[in-house]
Amino acid sequence: MAHTEHDFMPASAETPSNRQRLFLRYFAGTLIDLVVLNLFAEYSDRVYVSGFTVSLFAALLLQILLKLTIAAEHYVAEFFKARPGGFMKFMRWFGAWVVLFGSKFVILEALDFAFGDSVAFEGRFHGLIVLIIVVVVMLVVEELIARLVRRLA
Repeated sequence: MAHTEHDFMPASAETPSNRQRLFLRYFAGTLIDLVVLNLFAEYSDRVYVSGFTVSLFAALLLQILLKLTIAAEHYVAEFFKARPGGFMKFMRWFGAWVVLFGSKFVILEALDFAFGDSVAFEGRFHGLIVLIIVVVVMLVVEELIARLVRRLA
């Protein structure tokens, strides 16, 4: 007799609500950011985090700031997308770049304000390049995990 996936689920299992899905998405994102941040701290001399608890709160702050950055970028893109013309198309891309690039300065300052010397990115431009690399890796890993989860459905 062939079993389906439903044979292994309890009878009381319910489809998660949108709020539950959103929570799990951000929870997973925070855990991914935590792992990436700690791997960089362990294997790179350019990233310093004083301890696990600090890295947990730094990952949570990074998750919040990255989601706010993406929301701001989408807002700016939609603002210019709603207007016709080639200049508005240019402004859409330029505005998105300004938000995405400028947010890294905000993130660096927020981390410095929240954690001081307990979290440090060192290197060119006061660690900005290293922070950008860490953030890009975080976003790539989050996307890869999201694609994996979608393929499992």
